[in-house]
Formats: sequence, C-alpha cells, structure tokens
Amino acid sequence: MNARHGNALDMETWEEQVELLWTRFDDYSETSFLENMENLTSQLPIDHPRGLFETASSYDSLGHSDIAVPLYQRALDFKLGGSFRRQAIIQMASSLRNLGRTNESLKLLEAEKEGDSDDLKDGVDAFLALALTDSGREREALSITLKALARHMTRYSKSIKNYAELLIADK
Repeated sequence: MNARHGNALDMETWEEQVELLWTRFDDYSETSFLENMENLTSQLPIDHPRGLFETASSYDSLGHSDIAVPLYQRALDFKLGGSFRRQAIIQMASSLRNLGRTNESLKLLEAEKEGDSDDLKDGVDAFLALALTDSGREREALSITLKALARHMTRYSKSIKNYAELLIADK
C-alpha cells in the first residue's frame, strides 16, 4: 500500500515513469521538472530511500548541491540499496566538492574505491580525480584517471598503467 495515498503502487511502472522523466530532463523547466518528480516521489512513503534519492538527484542536476546533500544522506540513512546506494555516494561526493567540502568528498570516494568493482567504478575514479585535483593532489588525480583509461585500451594499457604508477611513486 502507498503510505501517502492508501493504494497499491506498482514499482515497475513507477520506475519506468522516473526513467522517462529523466530521459526528458532537458524538455522541462526547473520548476516543472521538480513538480513532476515530486508527483512521482509522493507516491512512495515519506522517507522511502528511493524517493529521497530521486529528489536529491533532481536538485543536484539542477545545480542545488546544498539541498541535495542532506537528501542523499537521508536516503543512505534509510538504507538505500543496490546500485542506487553507490550512485548516491558518488553524487553526494560530487555535491560536497561543489560546496567546497573537498575533504568530505575525498573520504566518501576513497572508501567507495575500496568497494566492489562494477559499472560505476569509472564514475568513482572520475569524481575522485576531480576531488584530488581540488585538494592540490594533481599527480594522484592523473594517476587514477590514467589507470581508469587503461582499463579500456586495447593497446598501450600496460605502459599507461606503469606511467600512472610512476606519477605517484615518489610521493
């Protein structure tokens, strides 16, 4: 049952509607997009982690990192799971960096880098490289970027990995 409206919610249909809204993101004004997302998330219980995540992502995508960060944190506190948990970590870390809270961003991303390898690994590396650059650790940032790039190269992969290691060897 939907806690707000008292009727059953088909999560598969709900997810399709959320995906469609994101697909058409550029077709909406900021206000219209937020209203549409609110209409969707209001179908879930108030502290549903997925609803919190989608709301945070909406504000984040519209440049409101200050609003997004506490919403990401609430989604995580309410046990957001699966790949959405990892997306929330990455996106929250990016927002923290945008807010000048680079050390918090680094802490989240460095911990996440130690986690499982999945299709979001390159995302973790990319945002970690940005946070490292903001903190004045450009050689480490370049090393991470080159290692991530090397994973996709058909030639020169070993050489690029070796050069990436040399960048940080004399730290």
